[in-house]
Amino acid sequence: MRILRAAIVTATATALAAVTSGCGGGTSPGGAGDDSPTTLTYWASNQGPNVEADKKILGPELKKFERQTGIKVKLEVIPWPDLLNRILTATTSGQGPDVLNIGNTWSASLQATGALLPWNKENLAAIGGRGRFLAPALDATGVAGKDPAAIPLYSLAYALYYNKQMFKDAGISKPPATWDELVADGKRIAKNGKWGLGAEGGQLTNNIHQAFALGKQHGADFFDRSGRPAFTSDGAVAAVKQYIDFMAKDRIIAPGNAEYGQNQSLRDFATGRTAMVLWQAAATTFAADGMKPDEWGVAPVPVPSGTPGTGRQTNSMLAGINIAVFKNTHNLHGARKFVKFMTSDGEQRLLNKTYGSIPPVTAAQQDPAFNRQDTKVLRETLARSATPLPQIAEESQFETSVGTAIKDLFADAAAGHPVTTASVKARLAKAEQQMTK
Repeated sequence: MRILRAAIVTATATALAAVTSGCGGGTSPGGAGDDSPTTLTYWASNQGPNVEADKKILGPELKKFERQTGIKVKLEVIPWPDLLNRILTATTSGQGPDVLNIGNTWSASLQATGALLPWNKENLAAIGGRGRFLAPALDATGVAGKDPAAIPLYSLAYALYYNKQMFKDAGISKPPATWDELVADGKRIAKNGKWGLGAEGGQLTNNIHQAFALGKQHGADFFDRSGRPAFTSDGAVAAVKQYIDFMAKDRIIAPGNAEYGQNQSLRDFATGRTAMVLWQAAATTFAADGMKPDEWGVAPVPVPSGTPGTGRQTNSMLAGINIAVFKNTHNLHGARKFVKFMTSDGEQRLLNKTYGSIPPVTAAQQDPAFNRQDTKVLRETLARSATPLPQIAEESQFETSVGTAIKDLFADAAAGHPVTTASVKARLAKAEQQMTK
């Protein structure tokens, strides 16, 4: 039988108690209400090149909201490596924000805690209704058949970014469409201190995103039809080994990438140390590191056939950021107003344009900015070849257990230890044991 790890079990058990103990902007008991009608606390995820950049981007928009509504928003931008733990702590302690951003893959896990406001018909009507949002984005807002636990804010998919000059210098005329081509191109480039592909082996969520898409290509979902972990299936093992082999066998990823965290591989790419990187939306980070738009190109993530699509041709998890409200906020009216503001057509165009992501609000996609080379690839991937991660309560545990297994395998590769099918399966078996009893 599946179980949650201790932290999530605790969150589930205590979050319901937390809704009467003061989570959100106010301090009075009794759950959601409007005891603090002129203030909101907002936890934003780090979408730009760094936390300070996000503050500069969001600051004027929060002032705009304050002018429109009289509600002041206290902003905290939280880096991705810290965000999930901060949220889980808030659900158990009752000390958290009114409104927060979450990775869309966490929707079902956080929904299971009972700490997030369900977006029922009344709450959805307050922000303009369900019909404003793209259906695939809504698929990643919680368990199917239940009211959404959050609302889509920024939609993302993975793409392959490549350095045009490094490709030209290596005599490569076009970006790779298959993994064999990517490895061959990477080997032509990986010499004299340059590397073919970047990775962030120390970042658990990115590890999962890459393994999940490769898993689909190997016919694996990491969970069976009954929802039980299947981390040691032949397809799951092959997918993880393929990813680690880019460092261990093919030697197109630098060993130092085994320890990389958020955005470090993007800096290597922007400064000409690495020729390719698999990422969601990276234009603002490249620019912050001095790379000009005409110096990089973008293409769909490779698939075995060379043509992305569904099933074994999936080339990205359906990525994105959702915005949620803590169930016991003491400014429910203001929190809904803020979500409506952040998902308005104008803010969706502005913020997604700035971050290089795709608006999950249909009307906002009409802006020409979302038909540029890079955003067009992301938009088409979302529509044709991206698949949501499993919307199950244990998803955040999946990210932690399998993400850590991949991190440890990268460490083995970086240290020169053999990475075999057996060693990969052993790491994944340990991760599976952490999920089951």
